[in-house]
Amino acid sequence: MSRISIPTLDNVPEASKAILDAVQKQLGTVPNLFRLIAISPATLTAYSNFQSALSRSLDLKTRERIAVAVAQVNGCDYCLSAHTYLGLNLAKISAEEIALNRKGASTDAKANAAVSFAAKVALKRGHVSDADIAEVRIAGFTNAQIVEIIGLVAENSFTNYLNEVAKTDIDFPEVRASEAA
Repeated sequence: MSRISIPTLDNVPEASKAILDAVQKQLGTVPNLFRLIAISPATLTAYSNFQSALSRSLDLKTRERIAVAVAQVNGCDYCLSAHTYLGLNLAKISAEEIALNRKGASTDAKANAAVSFAAKVALKRGHVSDADIAEVRIAGFTNAQIVEIIGLVAENSFTNYLNEVAKTDIDFPEVRASEAA
């Protein structure tokens, strides 16, 4: 049971309703995470803007691969469950690929560099080596894309931390970070 009460759509602050309506339109539902964030309209607006801007950066598969890797590093079952579901059903990533993503890897060489780098950024809290940056550059990522990968790590870490603090009830098919991929 969630440690922070998750409001129903009828009980969220009025200032959060327009964003949640957009989530409903896009996903066909409003996951618990969004209703939790909606408790604070300022935080929901910031998160929505950050997420929207980063959705125009790297391709969907790479973004979902990174989200899975970061959720695994941070041990967030809610986000691991959500992004495994989205990876399989929205980004059309295979179950085998998602298992690799959980380990900070990918079968695709360029995606492998991004996922590996993102996992290292999350694990080392930004204290990556020159060699780590060189690897992602060699794979063909520009400096702007490296910043976008770090932005995705930050976006996903926020939701990982929020869901771990709140112990948000998982409303996706459950995947546990503690269980081997």
